[in-house]
Amino acid sequence: MPEIPRLNGVIKALEQGTTAFVGFAPVDIEHAVALAGSPLDGVAFEMEHAPLTTTGLRDALQYMLDRRQILDAGTLAPRVTPLVRIPPNGGEMNQWIAKQVLDIGVFGIIFPHVSTVAEARNAVSACRYPRLPGAPLHDPPGIRGDAPMRAARYWGLSQQEYYARADVWPLAPQGEILVIIQCEEVRAIENLPRILKEVPGIGVVLIGEGDLSQELGHPRAYEHPVVAAAIDRILAICREHGVPCGHPHPDARNIERLIASGYRFLMPSAPRSFAVLEQGRKLAGRS
Repeated sequence: MPEIPRLNGVIKALEQGTTAFVGFAPVDIEHAVALAGSPLDGVAFEMEHAPLTTTGLRDALQYMLDRRQILDAGTLAPRVTPLVRIPPNGGEMNQWIAKQVLDIGVFGIIFPHVSTVAEARNAVSACRYPRLPGAPLHDPPGIRGDAPMRAARYWGLSQQEYYARADVWPLAPQGEILVIIQCEEVRAIENLPRILKEVPGIGVVLIGEGDLSQELGHPRAYEHPVVAAAIDRILAICREHGVPCGHPHPDARNIERLIASGYRFLMPSAPRSFAVLEQGRKLAGRS
């Protein structure tokens, strides 16, 4: 049998050492269709500050599939990789929503407000199937329930092939699931070195500059020295530990600085910012 190619386009970009571009969009069919044909690596559907709709997410994922893309690429996975930001904060230690969206077929989850080692471990564990203690790559232990049929079909794999690939990257080198934690509290910054040292399986740390600026007393004043210093500290910690750092608000004014600073995961708003996306791809050497 031919080798199964890398299915997750966002992970593919990160593995190649370049910048991944992931659109940020509401859960609806129109955005799914528009973004599926874009030059993005992925799209993060928003369900934190928008309705939690698993049926809407299921429909959006189906509308991202394009028969011609499937024929040309030789894989059933959509070329633009679907991710989702779920509503529960890290402190809620939630697992069932992660299970629901993974079973639909998403390739990654953004977990908001992850601020402690325990919360980070829970996020990674929620994306992994259980295995016996002592088995390779056991830690963090998986807690995801077993119902792979819909996700395996969406990925274009048999169930056994899906089990082999449905693990978190980069802990599992062939894993196709991306765990993204949002760092958006002062407490999270203080704990971030321990989180990245003690919790394998975190693929990206995404800065939550909106909530962080609120706590620091300068709401959405991202250029304020206090806010900017906190953001720079997150980036520095990520670079020190070799974990890609993400920025949620690239635009025409800041994208050159963000790429030069070392951000590896950028989330332009969709679909109005394809010009910014093209600018960023050129700056990242991906044109």
